[in-house]
Amino acid sequence: MQRYTVFLFVLFGLQLSSAQQLLTLEEAIKIALENNFDIQLAKNNLKIDETNNYIGNAGMLPNVSANITDTNSRTNTTQVQGGTERTLNGAKNLNLNYGVSLDWTVFDGLKMFARKEQLNKLEQQGQAELKSAILSKISAVYLAYFDLVQQQQQIKALDTTIVISKERLQTAQNRYSIGKAAKLEVLNAQVDLNTDESLLIQQKEQFKASQIQLNTLLARDVAMEFSVLDALEVDDRLVLDDLKNLAKSQNPQLQAQVLNKNIAELQLKQVKAGRYPTVKVNTGYTVGRTEASLGFITQSQSRGLTYGFSASVPIFQGSQISRNEKIAKLQVTNAEITIKQQELLLESQLQSAYASYLSNKKLVEMEAKNVSIAEQNLDITLAKFKIGTITPVEFRTAQQGFIEAKVRYSNALYQTKIYEISLKELAGSLTF
Repeated sequence: MQRYTVFLFVLFGLQLSSAQQLLTLEEAIKIALENNFDIQLAKNNLKIDETNNYIGNAGMLPNVSANITDTNSRTNTTQVQGGTERTLNGAKNLNLNYGVSLDWTVFDGLKMFARKEQLNKLEQQGQAELKSAILSKISAVYLAYFDLVQQQQQIKALDTTIVISKERLQTAQNRYSIGKAAKLEVLNAQVDLNTDESLLIQQKEQFKASQIQLNTLLARDVAMEFSVLDALEVDDRLVLDDLKNLAKSQNPQLQAQVLNKNIAELQLKQVKAGRYPTVKVNTGYTVGRTEASLGFITQSQSRGLTYGFSASVPIFQGSQISRNEKIAKLQVTNAEITIKQQELLLESQLQSAYASYLSNKKLVEMEAKNVSIAEQNLDITLAKFKIGTITPVEFRTAQQGFIEAKVRYSNALYQTKIYEISLKELAGSLTF
């Protein structure tokens, strides 16, 4: 019976893989990293943070501008000089200035340095948010993929029981034809076969729905059909203390909150910088030209370098700096509270997931033994059924017990895998 079952599994697997494209977990993860919309958005947000993180955006570079002013006028002018009156209608006047100027803040209470460090932290926060988005979506891909693996195993188990039910029906028909069984036995065998085929149709429908879900996560044609590998292995070496240590340094949500606190502290520094003087240097090169149709000077030109500095010290600004400083301190305090809240939540999630992980590991071991017992029971029952020493009801009970044991074992494996993936996601160690 065992060799027969293995042969059926292999045969069905070959038929399924030949009819549909095989999608490995590694390929699914690669496609998700390239196509998933949430990951693409997180990548673009990180690019925005990277673009913003430069010294000019922190106010460390000078402002250089080219300027030109051209003023023209035509006026009716009357001038009196030494008793002599001069009148000119439509007198043309020109005033032209152009040049290049530089304005550079050289000291602002170290605000620019705090701003640059804040931009660094914002970029790091963007990296943490990208990692969080990737972990979240890759975790979803893991779960969707292994859900398909589980369902594919159940389809194969149902396919196997249909083969057995067909053999039972054929045996019943043979016994009926030679007068060793009643018509009722044939009808019961046919009903049980129809039931198994109905369950297979429902399972295939669920498999298709899960295929659509995974295709959606991969952001590709949702109607694309594929098969998955049969392997569903659980990492049974996870240790809670190791996971906690990893989570403290790698959990992206916790990292983002720590960076948020750093950003709030740097914002406070920028607010405090408003109490210090601001010093600017300026220089420029200017060319000027003036023309007048009437007057003492009808034309003049100038060109040359200008330079100097300016300084300002805030004395009173309606207590605005004090108010902003209080708000900034409260934001730092809130960030500290949020970190503690995130740490407690993380601890709770790890403890809960790890307890479920251990429980389901035990279920896997127990259900594996049940599968072996149910298979032996079915093997013996099938042999007895063929020689007519047990009733069809007893045979059907053994057959259902075998299928139920296979399904429970597959479910226990999948549930354990769910908690394994959840623990690795919380620890920030989920591979992608």
